[in-house]
Order: sequence, then structure tokens, then C-alpha cells
Amino acid sequence: MRTTTAIGYENNLPISDPNSLGTREIEVPPLGPHDLLVEVEAVSVNPVDTKQRKGAPSGGFRVLGFDAAGTVREVGSAVTLFAPGDEVFYAGTIDRPGTNQRFHVVDERITGHKPTSLSFTDAASIPLTAITAWESLFDRLLLNEESRGTLLVVGATGGVGSVMLQLAEALLPGVTVIATASNSERATWARDLGAEHTVNHHEDLPAQVLGIAPRGVDWLFTAHSKGQIDTYAEIVRSFGHIVAIDDGPRDIAPLKAKSIAWHWELMFTRPVQQTPDMIEQHHLLDTVARLVDEGRMRATTTNSLTPISAETLREAHALIEGGRTVGKIVLHGWE
Repeated sequence: MRTTTAIGYENNLPISDPNSLGTREIEVPPLGPHDLLVEVEAVSVNPVDTKQRKGAPSGGFRVLGFDAAGTVREVGSAVTLFAPGDEVFYAGTIDRPGTNQRFHVVDERITGHKPTSLSFTDAASIPLTAITAWESLFDRLLLNEESRGTLLVVGATGGVGSVMLQLAEALLPGVTVIATASNSERATWARDLGAEHTVNHHEDLPAQVLGIAPRGVDWLFTAHSKGQIDTYAEIVRSFGHIVAIDDGPRDIAPLKAKSIAWHWELMFTRPVQQTPDMIEQHHLLDTVARLVDEGRMRATTTNSLTPISAETLREAHALIEGGRTVGKIVLHGWE
């Protein structure tokens, strides 16, 4: 039996508790036909990690972590996309053990070739947010290079928003992007990533947005939709579209009068449901890697911690839970 060092939780404890995350040796599962065994070099932390740690059953000991970058060491019997020695990046899935372990098993169909121009550390900042942003724009909102209109990105300086601004800049030349930002520093970050306009969501959001797009925005992406439906109904045009990635509201009736469409985006749907088009996550990650290597996108790392340990992961979780992070927190190297 092969084992690997892993970091996870046994009980749903506050991150201030030193037992909220711990280290142990766990079994490396056998590879399925499409699986890769990856030696993990870097991981990043996302809000979903903290949400799982605080509320999801551990099953005894649960390893968290989604974003990872590393090197393929072994491949399953049906693998065709990768070979041992390939450098990869990916976001994993919610129904398998996470990436906070030295050796991790992941399906090739949700894995991309790491951008050659990036370190493992910076590459690990990208996958989950890139998949979420890509699927929101191109699969849920159905935008393409011919699209014309205005997109409002709520939560633009977070992980997903920071990638979405870059994707829109690189691939949606006819779309005008308005980004929300709570202060001048965040507004500068958003403009540097491609936003044409910024608005402060702590002030009168409808007045600011409708001052830029008097008839309302065509599309709205939101990472913070709770309690915002009346506002969204006011600032999205008739027959517009909203895509949400948070748990969101349960009553969207105010949108009906303007026939505004509501979409959910969950990047784990493809791998968890084993959808026929699951390989699209591999393709989009390879496209993102190409955009990075062409200089049309960049990593969104703003904080790097080392090594990958229970202590540094607790630090990263605490920062995420503080709700003030910009970009991504990445951990790299092992003790």
C-alpha cells in the first residue's frame, strides 16, 4: 500500500482552533483508467475550501484543496492526454480527496497542461477561477467574440472576477465591462485586468451602473447575490441574463417582470455528474494556458506562503474568511 502526506480535518472547527486542520499519512488510491497521479508542487485556497471545512462532514478525515499544479508521475490505462513528466494544473472535484497532499489522483479530462511561462506557484492560482469564469461567460451566458453589450462583474477583485476580467479583455472585444470595487486600490486592480469602468458597490450601485448603461446591463455576473435581487432587477435590462456562483437567493420573482434569466454556475458539475462533455474543462484550461503564454492573461497570485502545511493552510483559511483578499493565496513546497 502506497501512502502520501495529506492535510485535512476531522471535525468542523473554527480556523482559530489548532485542530481545525491536521496532517496524516493516507493511502494513495489505485488509478482509474483516466486518472493521473500528480506530484503536487503548489496549491491555492478558495472560499469553497473554507466552506467545506466549516460545514461538510469529514467522513473521519477529509482532505481539502482544489487548485493544484504539479508533475504527472503515473497514468491510468486509458490516458491519452498526458504522459509521466508532464507539468499540469487543475482544480479537481468536490467528490474526491482534495489536492492538499503530496501525491494526488485526478482525472485527465479536467486537467490542463501548465502554462510554460509560469512557475508552479503562479499556475496554481488559476484553474478553479478560470474554469468558473470561463463556464460563466461562455457556457452559461453564451458570449462569444461577436457579442456586443455591457457586462457587470460583481465581486470583480476576487479570484473568479479577476480571471473573468482578463477573459473578457482577451476574447470578448465587443463587450464593455463594468467591475465593482470597494476602494481605489481595488478599482486600479480591476482596470489593470481589463475593466473599462469601475463602480463602488458600497455606494448607490443602481445610480452608478445606470449612469454608464442607461438601459441596464445586458449581462451580470455575481459572486455576492444574497439580498441583491431587487437591485439586480433594476440594473439589468429586459431579457438580460444573470449568472451566480454563490448559494444565492431562493426568491428571484422580482426578475420576472423584465424576463431576466437566472443561471447557476458550479464548476464541479461536469466532473461530479460525469457529463459527456467533461473533457471541455481540459480544453479550456489548455486555452487559458495558451493565453497566459501569449501574454494575454496573467496569474492572480497576491499572497504566497511556504511550505504546504497545516499551519500555513490555517493561515490561508483565516485570510479567506476575513473577506478582504484580492486575487489568490497560493502555498508551495513541502516540509
